[in-house]
Amino acid sequence: MKAIQAYRFALDLTPSQERAVLAHAGAARVAHNWALARVKAVMDQRAAERSYGFPDELLTPAVSWSLPALRKSWNAAKAEVAPWWAECSKEAFNTGLDALARALKNWSDSRSGKRAGRPVGFPRFKSRRRATPTVRFTTGAIRVEPDRKHVVLPRLGRLKLHESARKLARRVEAGTARIMSATVRRDGGRWHVAFCVELDRAERAPARPGSVIGVDLGVTHLAVLSTGELVPNPRHLLDAQSRLRALGRALSRKVGPDRRTGQRPSNRWQRAQARLGRAHARVAHLRRDGLHKLTTGLTREHDTIVVEDLNVTGMLANRRLARHIADAGFAELRRQLAYKTQWNGGRLLVADRWYPSSKTCSGCGAVKAKLALSERKYDCQACGVVLDRDLNAARNLAALAANAATAGSGPVAGRGANRKTPPAGPVAVKRQPGTAHADQTGTVPPQGGTTLNPALARAH
Repeated sequence: MKAIQAYRFALDLTPSQERAVLAHAGAARVAHNWALARVKAVMDQRAAERSYGFPDELLTPAVSWSLPALRKSWNAAKAEVAPWWAECSKEAFNTGLDALARALKNWSDSRSGKRAGRPVGFPRFKSRRRATPTVRFTTGAIRVEPDRKHVVLPRLGRLKLHESARKLARRVEAGTARIMSATVRRDGGRWHVAFCVELDRAERAPARPGSVIGVDLGVTHLAVLSTGELVPNPRHLLDAQSRLRALGRALSRKVGPDRRTGQRPSNRWQRAQARLGRAHARVAHLRRDGLHKLTTGLTREHDTIVVEDLNVTGMLANRRLARHIADAGFAELRRQLAYKTQWNGGRLLVADRWYPSSKTCSGCGAVKAKLALSERKYDCQACGVVLDRDLNAARNLAALAANAATAGSGPVAGRGANRKTPPAGPVAVKRQPGTAHADQTGTVPPQGGTTLNPALARAH
């Protein structure tokens, strides 16, 4: 199975090598800002001419936003704009132009309705002090040295790795992987190189074929599994909060930059800012490591995993829980499950957002009209079942997989649930394998999972 995978390694750069990488990142920023200024100037000129009543055929010719057109314009003007252009690799300038081309396309697609999700704003100029230094190489000498402790990149030469690259080197030597690009980026005070690799993944099967597990995400526990297992929430941000506050107070006492007066930051302010950045990066790394371990274990063990389509944006509106919800990383967990189920031969099913997994009894199928967030136990008035509400929700999610099997191997209808929870009747509603509605249309969410219609999980 062909797959695109990234291998990321920390770098140990010498001072001269770090200056060279920063020069390439600066070249990418210069090309990005120059092309953006040119695009904005033409757009503003055309808008002004249109306001004066000029016909479209007499307007200033528009500038193409495609990467080849931007690259052609840059090559024609680089001798004037950047007389030092020969000191950096052409890939540095291509990095900035490619970022601008993708940003303009995303903005245009968002305005026209082609791009779903939040509205995308118009690209902004990159600041030398605030932008993250990064440069991407797609051509030239990109390889891992035989000692697996060094990598070679165009114009930058031989760079030392902080760790061994044996996992990538073995695949490249065996001919099962091909390096497509390499990106050097500074993250949390450290430099990293990420290789984008096309590789042949062996066909794998879960350790328990046919097993189904429901995963209910939460704050008290990061995940509650339908098997009854509770995955604790590590709360990395909460643990580091006291140190982050101390570092933030120390930073506020230093002389920082001021754009209004043109004041430059002091050296102590820069060192304090670097310490605060490293502390935040450590929290992010711990969170990512924990999520990877959890998702890898689930996808290697179980054949079918069922999760909910959570409205994380709406959940963050609760100011008492927003920090804890953001610290849990629900979206990242679902993203990892999506591609790891494909790698391990399983499948990911996503329940509809309006499916009342917490309000439905996992024993008899009765649905409560109201269930306050403070009620941590589910007490069914119909059959007398009393259990944890998150465990009850996880079992309901696992039960949805059977309905997906009856609906066929293709995508099951999504967004078919009613936002209103039906009132609980005096007689328990039994779960029966239903059939799809006549107006259902198959949809697959962008994360790669199959969306399940809750109407299939209960009889009406």
